[in-house]
Amino acid sequence: MRDNDEEEFLYSLGASVLLAGAVSAWKTTPAAQPETAKSEAAKSGVSKITEVNSKISPSGPAVPAGASGKPNIPAVGEALETALPATALSYEAAYTDYVGDLYNELDLAGKGLQPEIFKKALTGFYNLKAAGKLAPGKEVLSIVDFTKSSREKRLWIIDLDNKELLFRSLVAHGKKSGGNMASSFSNTESSHQSSLGFYLTGEVYYGKHGRSLRLDGMDPGFNSNARKRAIVLHGADYVSQAFINRVGRLGRSFGCPAVPEPLCDEIIDHIKEKTVLFINGPGEKYKSDYLNVKAAARYLLPANG
Repeated sequence: MRDNDEEEFLYSLGASVLLAGAVSAWKTTPAAQPETAKSEAAKSGVSKITEVNSKISPSGPAVPAGASGKPNIPAVGEALETALPATALSYEAAYTDYVGDLYNELDLAGKGLQPEIFKKALTGFYNLKAAGKLAPGKEVLSIVDFTKSSREKRLWIIDLDNKELLFRSLVAHGKKSGGNMASSFSNTESSHQSSLGFYLTGEVYYGKHGRSLRLDGMDPGFNSNARKRAIVLHGADYVSQAFINRVGRLGRSFGCPAVPEPLCDEIIDHIKEKTVLFINGPGEKYKSDYLNVKAAARYLLPANG
């Protein structure tokens, strides 16, 4: 293809796609709005087309020349990304906006949960839901952040359906994972270390810690031996402010996410039977197929494709 033909093709492609975006924006303007509103929407779309055409059109304003002496014409995709209306943004961008809005609505910053950890947990939630692994009609997400000190409340349980934070609590890590801070994690039996990753909650049973909740790890190599290791959620008297005041940190489990005894039954009742628990930790060794943002975005926002 000759240089002029290539430039004309880029111009034609950019203008056609942008015109389609402008027409779509005009069509989606509510019918009840005055004709002037529709006109403004159309003008807005046209102005964006004009702006991008001036960047990619051979007959438009001069653009700086590259080393070869040819104009540095922006890639069509780059031009479209900056010019298309918000409704036509990529799945990932729309998903990021959604997660940020939900994070703010729940005031999770004020509750000590970092936005990137919330996004990880929510991404796994939607991917597990898309895989049909969750109980229908039970939109509950539990998040543990073991990058925080054991003296801090580092468990959050969120009702996504009602957009409500149900619990913010202390939670213990495994005794071989570290003292006040958890730094080592394992999927191995008898390691007495916590395991990172996504879990599905299982059935309730009664054991040496009283009423407890079984957990099934979803990430091979990271927490897939949870049931074999008897990694469960249970209450413990060493998970309390009184213990922190006495020792300087929480007590530790054999790898279980242990919670305060007074809250245990209520927590179990909210999260039992196939809801998501995500345990986050330090470092970058943890990997999971359930952290696929694009897949989660396509599941949650199918209309943005």
